[in-house]
Amino acid sequence: MTDYLALNRANWDDRAAAHAASPDYGVPELVDGTKQLSGVVSFDQERLGDITGLDAVHLQCHIGTDTLSLHRLGARVTGLDFSPASLAQAREIAARAGASIDYVESDVYSAPEALGGRTFDLVYTGIGALCWLPSADRWAQVVASLLRPGGRLFIREGHPMLWTFEEDGLEPKYSYFEQPEGNTWTDGGTYVATDHVFTANTGVDWNHGLGEIVTALLRHGLQLTGLVEHDSVPWCALPGLMSVDEHGEWRLTERPERLAASYTLQATKT
Repeated sequence: MTDYLALNRANWDDRAAAHAASPDYGVPELVDGTKQLSGVVSFDQERLGDITGLDAVHLQCHIGTDTLSLHRLGARVTGLDFSPASLAQAREIAARAGASIDYVESDVYSAPEALGGRTFDLVYTGIGALCWLPSADRWAQVVASLLRPGGRLFIREGHPMLWTFEEDGLEPKYSYFEQPEGNTWTDGGTYVATDHVFTANTGVDWNHGLGEIVTALLRHGLQLTGLVEHDSVPWCALPGLMSVDEHGEWRLTERPERLAASYTLQATKT
């Protein structure tokens, strides 16, 4: 298999500072408290419920805007990411916001060791994360090992139906189901507004069917407690075909009910 970790780490390292500076992440507003929560966490706040006092870990936290949001909702949160450049931005954002957040550098599959065997009440993953992992089953195994009995997984993710499309249309091009080798691509852009010119432009990603994700969680001792599919995502995934609402969510301009664009999944460790 291609050294996907090295390729993807370089890709995210190259984009971390540009993401933090982009208006699409709204870092200044989060830091000064104009906005208390990121758009991703705000979207699911009702489903997330009261997390005051919970020990939480945010896997694949990137620059930490969702991590800061979980902290503001009362959790004792640790952020984990494999990109040192992303973590540098996350630490700076937390410091500017006066938030005490612990950040750990590690890829997801090494998280149990990197976190010193700690377990948590809540494992959280924001949108656009699972596609960077080659195996949903290994991910579910890690989630199970990080959760205390009765602990909860909470994830919002791009729908595998969406990931089958090229950006320029609604004709499926990529596999819906997990494939061993993944999809290697080269793209000099990113998903936020920026003028930065990137140099690390190759990456590897994987799609994971919804059934594969649910089955993996069940196999590793988690009980599904919620699964809601949404017709929107928090970025323009299909340029020219989507319109944005007042909350920053993008959906098909015409007949949005045609596309399951994202989902929110919850599961509890039995």
